[in-house]
Amino acid sequence: MAALSVGRAAAGGLLRAQSLGAWRGLRASAALQQIPRAKSENARSEGAFQVTMLPGDGVGPELMHAVKEVFKAASVPVVFDEHHLSEVQNMASEEKLDQVVDSMKESKVALIGKIHTPMEYKGELASYDMRLRRKLDLFANVVHVKSLPGYKTRHNNLDLVIIREQTEGEYSSLEHESAKGVIECLKIITRAKSQRIAKFAFDYATKKGRSKVTAVHKANIMKLGDGLFLHCCEEVAELYPKIKFDTMIIDNCCMQLVQNPYQFDVLVMPNLYGNIIDNLAAGLVGGAGVVPGESYSAEYAVFEMGARHPFAQAVGRNIANPTAMLLSATNMLRHLNLEFHSNLIADAVKKVIKVGKVRTADMGGYATSLDFTQAVIAALDV
Repeated sequence: MAALSVGRAAAGGLLRAQSLGAWRGLRASAALQQIPRAKSENARSEGAFQVTMLPGDGVGPELMHAVKEVFKAASVPVVFDEHHLSEVQNMASEEKLDQVVDSMKESKVALIGKIHTPMEYKGELASYDMRLRRKLDLFANVVHVKSLPGYKTRHNNLDLVIIREQTEGEYSSLEHESAKGVIECLKIITRAKSQRIAKFAFDYATKKGRSKVTAVHKANIMKLGDGLFLHCCEEVAELYPKIKFDTMIIDNCCMQLVQNPYQFDVLVMPNLYGNIIDNLAAGLVGGAGVVPGESYSAEYAVFEMGARHPFAQAVGRNIANPTAMLLSATNMLRHLNLEFHSNLIADAVKKVIKVGKVRTADMGGYATSLDFTQAVIAALDV
Protein backbone atom coordinates (compact mmCIF):
# COMPACT_ATOMS: atom_id res chain seq x y z
CA MET A 1 0.00 0.00 0.00
CA ALA A 2 2.88 2.34 0.78
CA ALA A 3 4.35 1.69 -2.65
CA LEU A 4 0.98 2.37 -4.24
CA SER A 5 0.71 5.67 -2.36
CA VAL A 6 4.18 6.69 -3.47
CA GLY A 7 3.28 5.82 -7.06
CA ARG A 8 0.11 7.89 -6.92
CA ALA A 9 2.00 10.81 -5.42
CA ALA A 10 4.55 10.64 -8.21
CA ALA A 11 1.82 10.50 -10.83
CA GLY A 12 0.11 13.45 -9.17
CA GLY A 13 3.33 15.44 -9.31
CA LEU A 14 3.71 14.70 -13.00
CA LEU A 15 0.14 15.75 -13.72
CA ARG A 16 0.58 18.99 -11.77
CA ALA A 17 3.68 19.82 -13.76
CA GLN A 18 1.57 19.59 -16.91
CA SER A 19 -1.54 21.19 -15.46
CA LEU A 20 -1.52 24.67 -16.90
CA GLY A 21 0.64 23.93 -19.92
CA ALA A 22 -2.03 24.74 -22.46
CA TRP A 23 -3.03 27.98 -20.73
CA ARG A 24 0.59 29.11 -20.33
CA GLY A 25 1.22 28.32 -23.97
CA LEU A 26 -1.84 30.31 -25.00
CA ARG A 27 -0.78 33.35 -23.01
CA ALA A 28 2.70 33.14 -24.44
CA SER A 29 1.36 32.81 -27.97
CA ALA A 30 -0.82 35.88 -27.49
CA ALA A 31 2.14 37.89 -26.28
CA LEU A 32 4.08 36.95 -29.40
CA GLN A 33 1.46 38.28 -31.80
CA GLN A 34 2.64 41.88 -32.03
CA ILE A 35 3.44 42.69 -35.66
CA PRO A 36 5.15 43.72 -37.87
CA ARG A 37 7.13 40.71 -38.99
CA ALA A 38 9.23 41.28 -42.07
CA LYS A 39 8.10 38.11 -43.84
CA SER A 40 4.37 38.67 -43.23
CA GLU A 41 3.00 40.21 -46.40
CA ASN A 42 -0.44 40.63 -44.87
CA ALA A 43 0.75 42.38 -41.74
CA ARG A 44 0.85 45.80 -43.31
CA SER A 45 -0.42 47.74 -40.33
CA GLU A 46 2.27 48.44 -37.80
CA GLY A 47 1.30 47.39 -34.29
CA ALA A 48 -1.55 45.15 -35.50
CA PHE A 49 -2.08 41.51 -34.68
CA GLN A 50 -1.94 38.96 -37.47
CA VAL A 51 -4.75 36.41 -37.39
CA THR A 52 -5.23 33.48 -39.75
CA MET A 53 -8.69 33.41 -41.31
CA LEU A 54 -10.43 30.43 -42.90
CA PRO A 55 -13.91 31.45 -44.13
CA GLY A 56 -14.87 27.81 -44.75
CA ASP A 57 -17.99 26.62 -46.57
CA GLY A 58 -21.67 27.49 -46.58
CA VAL A 59 -22.38 30.89 -45.06
CA GLY A 60 -18.86 31.08 -43.62
CA PRO A 61 -17.64 33.72 -46.10
CA GLU A 62 -20.71 35.87 -45.44
CA LEU A 63 -20.18 35.66 -41.68
CA MET A 64 -16.50 36.54 -42.06
CA HIS A 65 -17.53 39.58 -44.10
CA ALA A 66 -19.70 40.67 -41.16
CA VAL A 67 -16.74 40.28 -38.82
CA LYS A 68 -14.50 42.34 -41.09
CA GLU A 69 -17.07 45.13 -41.34
CA VAL A 70 -17.56 45.31 -37.58
CA PHE A 71 -13.80 45.18 -36.94
CA LYS A 72 -13.30 48.00 -39.42
CA ALA A 73 -15.96 50.15 -37.75
CA ALA A 74 -14.48 49.46 -34.32
CA SER A 75 -10.90 50.14 -35.51
CA VAL A 76 -9.71 46.75 -34.27
CA PRO A 77 -5.92 46.39 -34.70
CA VAL A 78 -6.09 43.02 -36.46
CA VAL A 79 -4.88 42.04 -39.92
CA PHE A 80 -6.33 38.83 -41.38
CA ASP A 81 -4.18 36.40 -43.34
CA GLU A 82 -7.00 34.79 -45.32
CA HIS A 83 -6.84 31.28 -46.75
CA HIS A 84 -9.47 29.16 -48.50
CA LEU A 85 -9.65 25.45 -47.72
CA SER A 86 -12.73 23.63 -49.00
CA GLU A 87 -13.36 20.06 -50.09
CA VAL A 88 -16.76 20.83 -51.60
CA GLN A 89 -15.42 23.73 -53.68
CA ASN A 90 -12.35 21.80 -54.86
CA MET A 91 -10.08 24.16 -52.96
CA ALA A 92 -8.42 21.57 -50.74
CA SER A 93 -4.98 20.10 -51.21
CA GLU A 94 -1.93 19.24 -49.17
CA GLU A 95 -0.32 22.42 -50.44
CA LYS A 96 -3.21 24.58 -49.22
CA LEU A 97 -3.30 22.73 -45.90
CA ASP A 98 0.42 23.36 -45.45
CA GLN A 99 -0.10 27.04 -46.24
CA VAL A 100 -2.72 27.28 -43.49
CA VAL A 101 -0.43 25.51 -41.03
CA ASP A 102 2.46 27.85 -41.95
CA SER A 103 0.20 30.84 -41.37
CA MET A 104 -0.83 29.42 -38.00
CA LYS A 105 2.79 28.89 -37.02
CA GLU A 106 3.28 32.60 -37.49
CA SER A 107 0.02 33.97 -36.11
CA LYS A 108 -0.77 31.33 -33.45
CA VAL A 109 -4.42 32.42 -33.64
CA ALA A 110 -7.18 31.74 -36.17
CA LEU A 111 -10.81 32.57 -36.86
CA ILE A 112 -12.44 29.86 -38.94
CA GLY A 113 -15.78 28.94 -40.47
CA LYS A 114 -17.09 25.42 -40.91
CA ILE A 115 -15.01 23.38 -43.37
CA HIS A 116 -17.66 21.00 -44.65
CA THR A 117 -16.87 17.30 -44.80
CA PRO A 118 -18.48 15.41 -47.73
CA MET A 119 -20.04 12.05 -46.90
CA GLU A 120 -18.68 10.37 -50.02
CA TYR A 121 -15.60 8.21 -49.55
CA LYS A 122 -12.93 9.22 -52.06
CA GLY A 123 -9.98 7.21 -50.77
CA GLU A 124 -9.16 9.36 -47.73
CA LEU A 125 -10.96 8.82 -44.43
CA ALA A 126 -9.70 11.89 -42.59
CA SER A 127 -11.27 15.16 -43.72
CA TYR A 128 -9.16 18.28 -44.17
CA ASP A 129 -10.85 19.79 -41.12
CA MET A 130 -9.75 16.84 -38.99
CA ARG A 131 -6.28 16.82 -40.49
CA LEU A 132 -5.83 20.50 -39.73
CA ARG A 133 -6.87 20.00 -36.11
CA ARG A 134 -4.46 17.09 -35.77
CA LYS A 135 -1.56 18.98 -37.34
CA LEU A 136 -2.13 21.79 -34.84
CA ASP A 137 -2.91 19.31 -32.02
CA LEU A 138 -6.12 21.18 -31.16
CA PHE A 139 -7.05 18.72 -28.45
CA ALA A 140 -9.52 20.82 -26.45
CA ASN A 141 -12.75 22.20 -27.87
CA VAL A 142 -14.57 24.62 -25.56
CA VAL A 143 -18.17 25.72 -26.06
CA HIS A 144 -19.61 28.20 -23.58
CA VAL A 145 -23.38 27.88 -23.69
CA LYS A 146 -24.87 31.02 -22.20
CA SER A 147 -28.29 32.60 -22.53
CA LEU A 148 -28.39 35.95 -24.30
CA PRO A 149 -30.06 38.76 -22.30
CA GLY A 150 -33.41 39.68 -23.76
CA TYR A 151 -33.77 36.58 -25.91
CA LYS A 152 -36.15 34.14 -24.25
CA THR A 153 -35.90 30.40 -24.84
CA ARG A 154 -37.33 27.38 -23.02
CA HIS A 155 -34.53 27.64 -20.44
CA ASN A 156 -33.26 31.09 -19.53
CA ASN A 157 -30.18 32.23 -17.57
CA LEU A 158 -28.19 29.18 -18.64
CA ASP A 159 -24.43 29.23 -18.18
CA LEU A 160 -22.52 26.00 -18.77
CA VAL A 161 -19.32 24.94 -20.53
CA ILE A 162 -18.75 21.85 -22.67
CA ILE A 163 -15.16 20.65 -23.06
CA ARG A 164 -14.53 18.01 -25.70
CA GLU A 165 -11.44 15.98 -26.53
CA GLN A 166 -11.21 16.23 -30.32
CA THR A 167 -8.12 14.40 -31.51
CA GLU A 168 -9.10 10.75 -30.95
CA GLY A 169 -12.20 8.72 -29.99
CA GLU A 170 -14.61 7.84 -32.78
CA TYR A 171 -13.00 10.48 -35.03
CA SER A 172 -9.71 8.60 -35.33
CA SER A 173 -10.39 7.81 -39.03
CA LEU A 174 -9.55 4.15 -38.52
CA GLU A 175 -12.08 2.14 -40.54
CA HIS A 176 -11.74 -0.92 -42.71
CA GLU A 177 -13.78 -3.75 -44.21
CA SER A 178 -12.65 -6.84 -42.33
CA ALA A 179 -14.91 -9.12 -44.39
CA LYS A 180 -17.36 -8.46 -47.18
CA GLY A 181 -20.24 -6.49 -45.73
CA VAL A 182 -18.50 -6.07 -42.34
CA ILE A 183 -17.00 -2.69 -41.43
CA GLU A 184 -14.88 -2.15 -38.35
CA CYS A 185 -14.69 1.45 -37.11
CA LEU A 186 -12.16 1.82 -34.32
CA LYS A 187 -12.63 4.13 -31.33
CA ILE A 188 -9.29 5.08 -29.81
CA ILE A 189 -9.02 6.17 -26.17
CA THR A 190 -5.58 6.74 -24.65
CA ARG A 191 -4.52 7.45 -21.09
CA ALA A 192 -2.29 10.37 -22.10
CA LYS A 193 -5.00 12.24 -24.02
CA SER A 194 -7.71 11.43 -21.48
CA GLN A 195 -5.55 12.82 -18.69
CA ARG A 196 -4.71 15.85 -20.78
CA ILE A 197 -8.33 16.81 -21.48
CA ALA A 198 -9.32 16.12 -17.87
CA LYS A 199 -6.52 18.41 -16.67
CA PHE A 200 -7.63 21.04 -19.14
CA ALA A 201 -11.21 20.85 -17.84
CA PHE A 202 -10.20 21.21 -14.20
CA ASP A 203 -7.70 23.97 -15.02
CA TYR A 204 -10.43 25.78 -16.94
CA ALA A 205 -12.83 25.42 -14.02
CA THR A 206 -10.19 26.77 -11.64
CA LYS A 207 -9.26 29.69 -13.90
CA LYS A 208 -12.87 30.67 -14.56
CA GLY A 209 -14.10 30.25 -10.99
CA ARG A 210 -16.34 27.29 -11.77
CA SER A 211 -17.37 24.91 -9.01
CA LYS A 212 -18.13 21.54 -10.64
CA VAL A 213 -16.86 19.27 -13.40
CA THR A 214 -18.99 16.43 -14.79
CA ALA A 215 -17.35 13.63 -16.79
CA VAL A 216 -19.72 12.28 -19.46
CA HIS A 217 -19.18 8.68 -20.59
CA LYS A 218 -20.65 5.31 -21.59
CA ALA A 219 -18.42 3.14 -19.43
CA ASN A 220 -21.29 0.82 -18.55
CA ILE A 221 -21.13 -0.48 -22.15
CA MET A 222 -17.64 0.44 -23.38
CA LYS A 223 -16.00 -0.79 -20.20
CA LEU A 224 -12.40 -0.56 -21.40
CA GLY A 225 -12.45 2.51 -23.68
CA ASP A 226 -14.79 4.82 -21.82
CA GLY A 227 -13.74 3.08 -18.63
CA LEU A 228 -10.20 4.38 -19.17
CA PHE A 229 -11.46 7.89 -19.88
CA LEU A 230 -13.58 7.85 -16.74
CA HIS A 231 -10.74 6.48 -14.62
CA CYS A 232 -8.40 9.24 -15.85
CA CYS A 233 -10.98 11.88 -14.95
CA GLU A 234 -11.34 10.40 -11.49
CA GLU A 235 -7.56 10.42 -10.99
CA VAL A 236 -7.25 14.04 -12.06
CA ALA A 237 -10.24 15.08 -9.90
CA GLU A 238 -8.32 14.02 -6.79
CA LEU A 239 -5.83 16.81 -7.49
CA TYR A 240 -8.59 19.44 -7.30
CA PRO A 241 -10.34 18.96 -3.94
CA LYS A 242 -12.03 22.38 -4.13
CA ILE A 243 -13.91 21.47 -7.32
CA LYS A 244 -16.85 19.11 -7.07
CA PHE A 245 -16.66 16.13 -9.43
CA ASP A 246 -19.38 13.82 -10.65
CA THR A 247 -20.04 11.52 -13.59
CA MET A 248 -23.00 10.89 -15.89
CA ILE A 249 -23.77 8.41 -18.66
CA ILE A 250 -24.14 10.14 -22.04
CA ASP A 251 -27.77 9.16 -22.73
CA ASN A 252 -28.89 10.34 -19.29
CA CYS A 253 -26.87 13.52 -19.80
CA CYS A 254 -28.86 14.32 -22.95
CA MET A 255 -32.14 13.93 -21.10
CA GLN A 256 -30.94 15.93 -18.08
CA LEU A 257 -29.76 18.78 -20.31
CA VAL A 258 -33.25 19.10 -21.74
CA GLN A 259 -35.08 18.67 -18.42
CA ASN A 260 -32.79 20.50 -15.99
CA PRO A 261 -29.67 22.02 -17.56
CA TYR A 262 -29.06 24.21 -14.49
CA GLN A 263 -27.45 21.29 -12.66
CA PHE A 264 -24.41 21.46 -14.95
CA ASP A 265 -21.37 23.72 -14.79
CA VAL A 266 -18.39 22.28 -16.74
CA LEU A 267 -18.81 19.03 -18.68
CA VAL A 268 -15.86 17.07 -20.08
CA MET A 269 -16.22 14.19 -22.53
CA PRO A 270 -14.72 12.24 -25.44
CA ASN A 271 -15.01 13.35 -29.04
CA LEU A 272 -18.34 12.12 -30.43
CA TYR A 273 -20.29 12.79 -27.23
CA GLY A 274 -18.96 16.35 -27.25
CA ASN A 275 -20.09 16.90 -30.81
CA ILE A 276 -23.62 15.77 -29.95
CA ILE A 277 -23.84 17.67 -26.65
CA ASP A 278 -22.48 20.87 -28.24
CA ASN A 279 -25.38 20.90 -30.68
CA LEU A 280 -28.00 19.87 -28.15
CA ALA A 281 -26.92 22.57 -25.71
CA ALA A 282 -26.76 25.20 -28.44
CA GLY A 283 -30.40 24.47 -29.16
CA LEU A 284 -31.26 25.32 -25.56
CA VAL A 285 -30.17 28.94 -25.96
CA GLY A 286 -31.17 29.71 -29.54
CA GLY A 287 -29.31 27.42 -31.92
CA ALA A 288 -26.12 27.27 -33.94
CA GLY A 289 -26.31 30.95 -34.85
CA VAL A 290 -25.75 32.27 -31.34
CA VAL A 291 -23.17 30.04 -29.63
CA PRO A 292 -19.42 30.70 -30.01
CA GLY A 293 -16.69 28.10 -29.63
CA GLU A 294 -12.92 27.76 -29.48
CA SER A 295 -10.25 25.08 -29.74
CA TYR A 296 -6.85 24.99 -28.05
CA SER A 297 -3.51 23.27 -28.20
CA ALA A 298 -0.50 24.17 -26.07
CA GLU A 299 0.57 26.57 -28.83
CA TYR A 300 -2.46 27.56 -30.91
CA ALA A 301 -5.94 28.98 -30.39
CA VAL A 302 -8.71 28.67 -32.98
CA PHE A 303 -12.03 30.51 -32.67
CA GLU A 304 -15.14 29.26 -34.43
CA MET A 305 -18.86 28.66 -34.04
CA GLY A 306 -19.80 26.38 -31.15
CA ALA A 307 -22.16 24.24 -33.20
CA ARG A 308 -20.39 23.68 -36.51
CA HIS A 309 -22.93 23.97 -39.33
CA PRO A 310 -22.24 25.28 -42.85
CA PHE A 311 -25.95 26.26 -43.26
CA ALA A 312 -25.51 25.66 -46.97
CA GLN A 313 -29.20 26.25 -47.76
CA ALA A 314 -28.77 29.88 -46.72
CA VAL A 315 -25.82 30.67 -48.99
CA GLY A 316 -26.34 33.95 -50.85
CA ARG A 317 -29.72 34.60 -49.24
CA ASN A 318 -28.46 37.14 -46.70
CA ILE A 319 -30.30 35.43 -43.82
CA ALA A 320 -27.51 33.83 -41.73
CA ASN A 321 -27.13 34.98 -38.13
CA PRO A 322 -23.70 36.61 -37.54
CA THR A 323 -24.03 36.48 -33.73
CA ALA A 324 -22.01 33.31 -33.05
CA MET A 325 -19.15 34.33 -35.34
CA LEU A 326 -19.05 37.85 -33.92
CA LEU A 327 -18.98 36.52 -30.36
CA SER A 328 -16.25 34.06 -31.35
CA ALA A 329 -14.31 36.99 -32.75
CA THR A 330 -14.71 38.90 -29.47
CA ASN A 331 -13.36 35.87 -27.59
CA MET A 332 -10.41 35.91 -29.96
CA LEU A 333 -9.78 39.58 -29.19
CA ARG A 334 -9.88 38.83 -25.47
CA HIS A 335 -7.32 36.07 -26.03
CA LEU A 336 -5.11 38.66 -27.75
CA ASN A 337 -5.52 40.92 -24.70
CA LEU A 338 -7.54 43.41 -26.73
CA GLU A 339 -10.06 43.72 -23.91
CA PHE A 340 -11.41 47.12 -24.94
CA HIS A 341 -12.27 46.06 -28.49
CA SER A 342 -13.60 42.70 -27.28
CA ASN A 343 -16.00 44.31 -24.82
CA LEU A 344 -16.94 47.02 -27.30
CA ILE A 345 -18.15 44.55 -29.93
CA ALA A 346 -19.63 41.99 -27.52
CA ASP A 347 -21.66 44.70 -25.78
CA ALA A 348 -22.93 45.98 -29.14
CA VAL A 349 -24.03 42.49 -30.24
CA LYS A 350 -25.82 41.84 -26.95
CA LYS A 351 -27.43 45.28 -27.02
CA VAL A 352 -28.92 44.66 -30.48
CA ILE A 353 -30.30 41.30 -29.37
CA LYS A 354 -31.67 42.68 -26.10
CA VAL A 355 -33.46 45.58 -27.79
CA GLY A 356 -35.04 43.00 -30.10
CA LYS A 357 -35.83 45.20 -33.09
CA VAL A 358 -33.23 43.62 -35.38
CA ARG A 359 -33.18 39.83 -35.31
CA THR A 360 -32.54 37.27 -38.01
CA ALA A 361 -35.08 34.59 -38.92
CA ASP A 362 -33.55 31.91 -36.67
CA MET A 363 -34.28 34.19 -33.71
CA GLY A 364 -37.86 34.87 -34.80
CA GLY A 365 -37.18 38.12 -36.65
CA TYR A 366 -37.14 39.36 -40.22
CA ALA A 367 -33.77 41.09 -40.43
CA THR A 368 -31.11 40.14 -42.94
CA SER A 369 -27.49 39.38 -42.12
CA LEU A 370 -26.60 42.83 -43.40
CA ASP A 371 -29.31 44.48 -41.27
CA PHE A 372 -27.94 42.79 -38.16
CA THR A 373 -24.34 43.71 -38.98
CA GLN A 374 -25.27 47.34 -39.57
CA ALA A 375 -27.25 47.40 -36.30
CA VAL A 376 -24.21 46.12 -34.41
CA ILE A 377 -22.02 48.78 -36.03
CA ALA A 378 -24.56 51.45 -35.08
CA ALA A 379 -24.55 50.17 -31.49
CA LEU A 380 -20.77 50.42 -31.13
CA ASP A 381 -20.03 52.93 -28.39
CA VAL A 382 -17.11 54.59 -30.17
